[in-house]
Amino acid sequence: MKYQIVNLAISAGGALAATSGEFNVLSMNVAGLPEILNSNEVPGDKTTNSEEIGAKFAEYDYDIINVQEDFNYHAYIYSTDTHPYRTATSGGVPFGSGLNTLANFNWVDFARVKWATCSDASENDCLTPKGYTFMRAIIDDGVYVDVYNLHADAGTEDGDEVARAANLKQVADAIDANSVGNAVLVYGDTNSRYTRPDDGITVFATQNGMTDTWVELIHGGVVPTVESICDNPSLVNTCETVDKVFYRGSPLLSLTATYWNYESTKFLQSNGSILSDHNPITVNFTWAAGSSLRQSGYWGGPHGTWFTDVTALASKTSPKASVLSFRGGSRLDSVGLTLTDGTTFTHGGTGGDAATLTLNSGEYWTSAELCQGQKSGETRNFYIKATTSAGRTLEAGTSTSDCATFAAPSGWGIVGYLGQDGDEMDQLAFVYAPQ
Repeated sequence: MKYQIVNLAISAGGALAATSGEFNVLSMNVAGLPEILNSNEVPGDKTTNSEEIGAKFAEYDYDIINVQEDFNYHAYIYSTDTHPYRTATSGGVPFGSGLNTLANFNWVDFARVKWATCSDASENDCLTPKGYTFMRAIIDDGVYVDVYNLHADAGTEDGDEVARAANLKQVADAIDANSVGNAVLVYGDTNSRYTRPDDGITVFATQNGMTDTWVELIHGGVVPTVESICDNPSLVNTCETVDKVFYRGSPLLSLTATYWNYESTKFLQSNGSILSDHNPITVNFTWAAGSSLRQSGYWGGPHGTWFTDVTALASKTSPKASVLSFRGGSRLDSVGLTLTDGTTFTHGGTGGDAATLTLNSGEYWTSAELCQGQKSGETRNFYIKATTSAGRTLEAGTSTSDCATFAAPSGWGIVGYLGQDGDEMDQLAFVYAPQ
C-alpha cells in the first residue's frame, strides 16, 4: 500500500489525525467486452488475461484503481485482486456500465449515472448504459476526495463528437452540483484528444478549475497541438492517450501531482503480449490538510441536495461562531450558526422546535454529537448536541442508539457545515477553523 502518514496532529478527542500524506491512482480500460463483440486486438484468452490483470492490481497495490469496460470478465479480475474495498459490478453487456473501482480506502456516497446522450454513429455506445460513477473517498479521518470514473462515447463521426462533448459536460456539471469546495479526481477513458477540439476535453479546466496531470507533469503545463499516437505498450510518456487523469484541491485539502507514468510494461502477459488495448496510467499525489479550514467525518445518509459553507468560509480571516441555532422534533430539521461578522448559515427545513445558544466572548464550539436513524427507508440525522469550550450545550431532535461524536482539533472550533439536506438533515459534517 503506497499511502503513508507523514504528519500527525492530536484532535480534541485525543485521537491522532493525519495532516498530510500520499497516495497513487491507476486508470485502466480492461478490455472486458465479450470476445464475440470485440477482441480488442488483444492476444490470448480474455478470461486468463482478466485474471492476470487482477493479480497485477494486487501486486502493485495502487490505492484507487478506476477501470472501464469491466463487463463480462469482472469476476475473474476480482478473483485474483486483493484490494479491501471494491464496487459491485452493475452487470455485463448490455446491462452494466463497465465502470468499477478497487481501492485501499473506503468511501461514502457511491452513485452510478448513465449518460444523458449517446451515439451509435461509428461505435455501439448505446448498447450499454455507459456513464460515470461518483464516490467520496475517505483518504483519512476527515480527509475526503471526490472521485469520478468515466467512459465517454467513442468514435470520430459528427454524432460521436456531439455525444462525447455532452458526456464530459455532464460530468463537469455534476462536479459543480456535488463537489463545490471539495478536492476532486476525474479519471478514466475519455475517448478524447486535445488535437480534436470538438471532443470538449478542456471543459474540466475551464469549468471546474482542474488540471490534467499529463499536461502538467509531462508537457510542462503546455497543451500539445500536434497529435502523437502511443504504441502499446508505450515506452514513452510524451505521446497522448485518450485515458486521462484530472485533479484539483480545495480549501480543505491541497493536492499535488508528483509522478505520472504509463504502466504498460507492468501489464503484460508472460509472453510479452499486452493485456489490454489501452495503456494503463498511474499518478502519484501528495496531500495536506488545510491550514485554515478542515472538516469532520460525515453522519447520516447520501440523500437530498448537496450544500457546503466551505467556499464562503474560505474568503474569511479567522471565522468564529457567535450564535448556534438548531431546529428539531422527532428528527433533526435544520442546523445553522451565525459568525461574529454577521454571516449566517442555515441548512435544512423549517419544521421542529427552535433552539439557540449565544456564545460568550472567547467561547467557541468544540464538538458535536450526531445520532442517525431511518425515515421512509433513508438514513437521516435525528439528533444533534453541541458542546462549547465552556462546557455549555445545545441540542435538538430525538436521540437514537446510532450516534457519533465529532471533535475539532485542539485549538480549533466548528464554524460551518457541509452535507446534504431537504426538509430535514440527511447527511452532515462540520467545518473547523483555528480559534
